[in-house]
Amino acid sequence: MSASASLPDGSTDPTGPTAVPKSVRWVLLGVMLAMLLAMLDNMVVGTAMPTIVGDLGGLEHMSWVVTAYTLVTAVTTPVWGKFGDLFGRKPMYLASIAVFVLGSALCGAAQSMTELIAFRALQGIGAGGIGAGAFTLIAALVPPRERGKYQGMTASVMAIGTVGGPLLGGFITGHWDWRWAFYVNLPLGLIALVWLWRMLHVPTQRLRAKIDWVGIALLTLSIGAIVLAATWAGTTYAWGSWQILALGAVAVIGLALFVRTEKRAGEPVLPLSVFTGHRNYPLAVTMILAAGVVTFGAGLYLPLFQQTVQGASAANSGLLMLPMMIPVVIVSTLAGKVMSATGRYKIFPVLGTAFLATGLALLATMDTGTSRLLTGLYMVLVGIGLGFTLQMAGTIAQNSVAMRDMGAAMSSVNLFRTLGGSLGVAVFGSLFTRSVHSHLPGVGAPADMSAVSVSELPAGVRNAYLGAVTDGTHQIFLTGAALCALAFVAALFVIEVPLKKAGPPPATDRPRNSPAPTAAN
Repeated sequence: MSASASLPDGSTDPTGPTAVPKSVRWVLLGVMLAMLLAMLDNMVVGTAMPTIVGDLGGLEHMSWVVTAYTLVTAVTTPVWGKFGDLFGRKPMYLASIAVFVLGSALCGAAQSMTELIAFRALQGIGAGGIGAGAFTLIAALVPPRERGKYQGMTASVMAIGTVGGPLLGGFITGHWDWRWAFYVNLPLGLIALVWLWRMLHVPTQRLRAKIDWVGIALLTLSIGAIVLAATWAGTTYAWGSWQILALGAVAVIGLALFVRTEKRAGEPVLPLSVFTGHRNYPLAVTMILAAGVVTFGAGLYLPLFQQTVQGASAANSGLLMLPMMIPVVIVSTLAGKVMSATGRYKIFPVLGTAFLATGLALLATMDTGTSRLLTGLYMVLVGIGLGFTLQMAGTIAQNSVAMRDMGAAMSSVNLFRTLGGSLGVAVFGSLFTRSVHSHLPGVGAPADMSAVSVSELPAGVRNAYLGAVTDGTHQIFLTGAALCALAFVAALFVIEVPLKKAGPPPATDRPRNSPAPTAAN
């Protein structure tokens, strides 16, 4: 399983430019700033939501502030990626940043919860383009073997977004008006917009392409049904309710019609060839899906366990994730440098998924007597696993498709990461809720535990509740460990295609039946 092989077209290096531009680090700094905006936003807004609800009202619609953003981000991600392939990556990326900045400005000015939800959806459209375009631009600017040198930048953005978001949100709501949770995006977004307009130079095309509107509609319908089902199942509606079953049926039928449409489309929004052209791509997607589940699940339930069971302070909730996020940055950077020096990478996702499965299995052993130090050590293992897996799986996916389909392929990677997080949160939430409800009946617990401080509960109720939280997190992390074990098997089957320091000429980066690039932006 460790043998090297060529891709189906006989090439061992299907992507990337011929050389690294001298200014690439400055260019990628602008790309990373835009990524950071999109990643920080949800974290900051989540922290500010109690204050927002207190000002605007509409508590019953609060979940839609997050759901609208997540749903629209997911459904627009593949569309932005394909439009980047068709109409040029620079104009599409700049357009997505502009839409995100506009949405942020409108969110800050919202006068009702309904307006805020609508403007969050507009923000989500921009976020979909930012997520779809960032990794595609890296692939367009940097040859495959050199990409490892820049993995630390993307890993750092992940860490800053995860840790810094709650801290920034807490600072803003504590010292400023909640509207600055959105207004803070304006100067940073404008800087990124101007920076990339001046610094970013990639080939552009004149096109006569027919847009796959039917495919876009079917994909939007299917993804929307999946995200809504994942968001509502186990919370708003029961898993077996007719609403969730209906959404599942819509998703299945929509995906079947989508596959049929894409096989016939002249310029499909999501070329099915990216999944069938080389087995590494679906294997990489499997690993990314698992990593998405772990990132979202651990990010939500680890702080809950530490605050509820171990008595950690909620004021600095972002800092609780440092033992997991710091190794992500360090390991991802070191692995990237080794990959750039040797051209080899298979060992990293194999090690990464093994660390993930082991770390999650150890987290599943935690009980009410587990110390914060021991929990932190287990989190370090998970962080090492994510550092080895997340960025390397993206590199494997990039190296498995031709540059002309890079936008669609990488937007799909981002889509599966998002779906993995949504599905993971939904399943984990259902497991956790079931565990809590099974432990509390008969002990005199309040109907709404979220409205009560654990320290205020009678001893018997408090012990039962802590046991319920512990059992719930046990099931969550055990499920995550099993999923990462499947990802480990997928990593073993990856065919290592040695990465070279140069790819084919940039002229290959043009859509089907279109003329060669005529200018550079």
